[in-house]
This record gives sequence, structure tokens and C-alpha cells, in this order.
Amino acid sequence: MRIDVLGAVRAMREDGTPLDLGGPRHREVLARLVAAEGRMVTTDTLVNDLWSQPPAGAVGALRTFVAALRRAIEPDRPPRNPPRVLVTEGPGYALRLPREDVDVHRFQDALARARHDPDAADGLGAALAAWRGPAYADVRDSAWAQRERTRLEELRLEGVELRARLLLDAGTGTDLVAELGAHVAEHPWREPAWGLLARALHRAGRQADALATLRRARTMLVDQLGLDPGPDLGRLETDILNRSASLEAPPPAWAAGAVRLGPRTTVDLARTLALAGGDALVRSRRDRLAAIHAARRTGDLTLTARIIGAYDVPALWSRADDPEQSRAVVAAAERALAGLGPDGPADLRARLLATVAVESRSADLPAAGLERAGRAARQAETLARDLGDPALLAFALNGVFLQSFARPGLAAVRDAIGGEILDLASRNDLPRFAVLGRLIRLQSASALGDLPAAAAHARAAEQLAATVEAPLVPCLTAWFRARATAADSTEPGGPTPAAAAARYRAAEDALRTAGMPGLHRGLFPLALLGLRLLHDRPAPTDPRLDWGPYGPWARPLLFLDQDRPEQARAALAAAPRPPRDHMQEALWCLLARAATRLGERAVAARAAAALRSARTEHAGAASGMLTLGPVARYLTEAQACAEGE
Repeated sequence: MRIDVLGAVRAMREDGTPLDLGGPRHREVLARLVAAEGRMVTTDTLVNDLWSQPPAGAVGALRTFVAALRRAIEPDRPPRNPPRVLVTEGPGYALRLPREDVDVHRFQDALARARHDPDAADGLGAALAAWRGPAYADVRDSAWAQRERTRLEELRLEGVELRARLLLDAGTGTDLVAELGAHVAEHPWREPAWGLLARALHRAGRQADALATLRRARTMLVDQLGLDPGPDLGRLETDILNRSASLEAPPPAWAAGAVRLGPRTTVDLARTLALAGGDALVRSRRDRLAAIHAARRTGDLTLTARIIGAYDVPALWSRADDPEQSRAVVAAAERALAGLGPDGPADLRARLLATVAVESRSADLPAAGLERAGRAARQAETLARDLGDPALLAFALNGVFLQSFARPGLAAVRDAIGGEILDLASRNDLPRFAVLGRLIRLQSASALGDLPAAAAHARAAEQLAATVEAPLVPCLTAWFRARATAADSTEPGGPTPAAAAARYRAAEDALRTAGMPGLHRGLFPLALLGLRLLHDRPAPTDPRLDWGPYGPWARPLLFLDQDRPEQARAALAAAPRPPRDHMQEALWCLLARAATRLGERAVAARAAAALRSARTEHAGAASGMLTLGPVARYLTEAQACAEGE
């Protein structure tokens, strides 16, 4: 679903069908939770925000509004299932929706990106275009809404001016004259807007109009506000009179708000932000790309190479959170490698090669890309070993790890890589890579079914995470504990499947806002499917489940458990070869199970051939986050089907 508050409050299904939210109070409750941005709002706060003088039955009325909203938002939720969108949390309520599903959050995120990334003007323009009127337009009298409207209107004005500045800095913006003219007419006290309008007029070849605009700004500021113009307008007037080249060229350094940061500072900040997760992680990745662009604009190849290779943030997952951004980083690294040549500085080449390996996530690549990334990983490792640089070798081994999914059944290989990273990190005070080593070993032990060893690595990773302020780690270890509960639920006297499902759901709620969509999408449905398979129960068929990238391999079983064998057969025939990533054993097992049930011997034979090398592992458990049970179980089925037994 989607919620919009930049204008009147409304909600829509994915197909654009509007949801009936009820009366004004219902919409205000929803709007107030949107304004909290995922944080819990206590019942007392909601009551006081809804009523200036709360009536005696205010709490009961609030609960009625919440219940009605839940029915509108999740109409197909079974009666005894807990809500997933408007949730009860502690003494209040919270809204659990991805930020991209709420227009005001998309706008704020686009503005935050544009403050750091010179290339984010188009995204900011799209977010500004989504405004349909004043924020929370139909929540007129509430003090909280008035405060939010004022705050968001100020951000909107900032966004209009920031977008214009980015476009003008990039050498475009001739079509901004009308937009900025209307902007300064409506907000004549915003001095920077006058300068932007003058720049746009100059860019359009209207030098006289640009100078007249600056004179008009000076007159308005002095006569109406009693203020002298700031020095920026004076400098701009001089530049226009002198036809300064600075009006045409992009700025020499990347700018963040009022502080100008060079690419070195930018990438250092991005490395630090990455560990925080959530919005900070998203911004970190974008800041990093902005730093690369800024370095390239200097024309200094060595600087550019250092900026690209400096973002040695440990990476654990074989599917990128932003594949387009990863491709851009890889392309920049490969250009820098070509520019340096084979005789370039070995440390720079090693960092660039490691960057190619780390950013070329195996789940996102065709065969040729996998081969190139694997070669880069091996070359980076060789150079790093020759240089004797422990931090560089840990970074290079991170790339080797992410390229170690060439076939199913390589958990032991990855465990050795994780062990070396952990040893390097422990001996050389590299705590971030020590966390990575522990998590890799957790994944490997999980894949091999050694849950006590995996649990020990989880505890050690959590202890390290506390020292390096890495809040993402508990999100990942919570998933491991849910995976362990799922496995234990098959044992006599173990936890119930419902308990395992509850732990998966709690882990899913924590991961939803962690800033890792490459990991998050499809993980929860796949975990539930694995739990069902462990207990020989039908696949979950809730239409609201987002199977993400795993849909093609889950779909045959979903159709079979809906008694739709022909659609299942067609889906099985259409399913591609599973990508070489953390989930490849799980996806091959899904194909094996569907092929066995449908009697499709050719598909069963392919699945059996792929799974033989993983017979001692547990399907999906290489993720450290879920399990479908032992691979051997599915392998035996597939072999029997392939042989016609």
C-alpha cells in the first residue's frame, strides 16, 4: 500500500485503488503516525494530539479508530493474526511501512540525498512534483499538524532552491527561469532564491535581465525589510558583469549544505555512517558515489583511485542493495584501473580490484561478470599478500568471500575465508573486519548444521558490534536465532512452529528499516516457506507476501499448494537457473521439491546434479538467517524422481 500526506491524507493499494480510511479522526491518527516516521507514539500523546480537551472516553475512541484503520489497511488479515502495518508497540502504536511507500518520507529522503549528492537533482525534482498541496491539508486545527506543515514547507522551499542550484552547478537550468520567478514572487524574503533566478537568466543568455533581478532584490531587501543584501549577491553581480567563467563551470568540490567538503572527507564520513545502518547506510552509499564524482571532476586520476578504494566497508550479502549504484562504482573502478595501467601503484590497484570484487555481488551478475569479478578478487588478494598490508588483505578477502558462491556446497571454503579475516582483524586491531569474520563463520556453521558453533559466533559478533557501534549486527543475529528456533521446532519437545514463525516475524520487523533492501526483500516469505517445508505443511499463500527476487523458484510450490498443477508446471519450466548466491542451495531445493511433486524428471535431474556437492549442508542456512532443512532430503527426492523411481 501507499500513503500520501503531501496534500490531503490518503492511502492507496498497489494498483492505485483508494482505501476508505474513515472519518477525519481516523485520518488524523494515521497522519500522526506517519509524522512519527516509524517511531512509537504513546496512547497519551495520540489522545492529547487529537483533542485539545480529551473527553472521558478518549482512549476507547482511539482504539476504535485504530481498529477501523487496521481493517482498512489490511482487509485480508486473518482475525487472530497480529497486524503488520499499524502495530501495537509498548504503550502506543507505530506505523511499519517502507519509507518509499510514504510520500513525505520519499521527499525527505530525496532532499537528504540531494544535500550530499550533486547527481540527485532529478530524484529531488520527482519528489517535489509529488506535492499536491500543503502537507496534512485536511488536518487543519491540530497543533502537531500545524508544526509539521511549517517544518515541511520550509523543507519544500529548501528543496526547490537546492534542486535549482544543483542543476545550475551542473551546467544546465536554462528552463528554471519561470519556476524561480514564481518562487521569488511568492517568497521575496528568500535571498538565495534571487541569486538562483539571476543565474538562470544569465544561463539563458539574458544578462541584462539577470542584473535587473539583482537590483530588484537589493531594492526589495532594503526598502521592505531594512536589510542589506549579503555578499553572495554582490559577488554574483560582479561575476555577471565580468562574464566570469565560474558561472559556467561546475564547482571544484562537492558541497554539503553550508559546508564544502572535499571528496576525501566525504568518503571518510561515508565509511563511518555505513556502520549505523538504516537511513545512515543509504546516505553513506550515496555520499560515497558523490565523492567519486567529485574526485573525477578534479581530473586527478590518483585522487580518484584513492577515493574509490577508500570505502572498505565490510560487506556480507551476495545481493546488492542498490545494483545500479554498485555498477556505477565498478565502472569507475575499472576506468581508474585502466588509467593506472598494470604498472600503477600496487596498493591503489589492489584497492580498486577489491572494490570491483566487493561491489560485483554474485546474485546480480551474468556469467561474464562473475568471471571478471572472481579474477579481480584473486588479483587483489595476491597484491595485498605481496604488500603485507593486513587491512588491505582483509578488504581483499572480503571480495574473495563475495565471489565464493561459484557452486552449491562451498560453506567450508567460506568458513576458511572468514577464519583468516577474523585472525587478521584480531591481530591487527581491525574490529569492523573482526565482526565480518564472525558473521561469515556464523553463516558457514549454520550451513553445515553446527548450531552451537554458529551461536557462539553470533554472541561474539554482538559483543564486537557494541564496541564499534554497529547496530545492524543484532538485526542479523536475531535472524540466526529465528533460524535456530525453526530447526529446533522439528525436535521432540522443541519449540512450536508458531514460536519459530513469531521469531521470524520479529526479526523481519527489525530488518525492514535497516537500509538493506538487497537482503530484506523476499527473506521473510522464504523463511516461512522453509518452516512449512520442515513440517511438511503447504506453502504460505498470503497474496501480501513480497517474494522479491525468490518468486520464480517459490512460485511452482505456491501453485501446487493452491491445487493449480498446470500453472505450477508452467512456472517450473520458466524458472531460471538459481543465481550463485547465499540462497542457491535453497532455490535448487525448491526446484527439486516441485519437480518431484510434478514428476518432471529433467528438472529433477538438473537439481540433483547441482545439489550433490552440498549434500552435507542445510538449504538456505548459508544465509545464517533461515533453513529449509538438510539438502540431503531434497537431493534424495530429486534423484529418485530423475531415475523414475
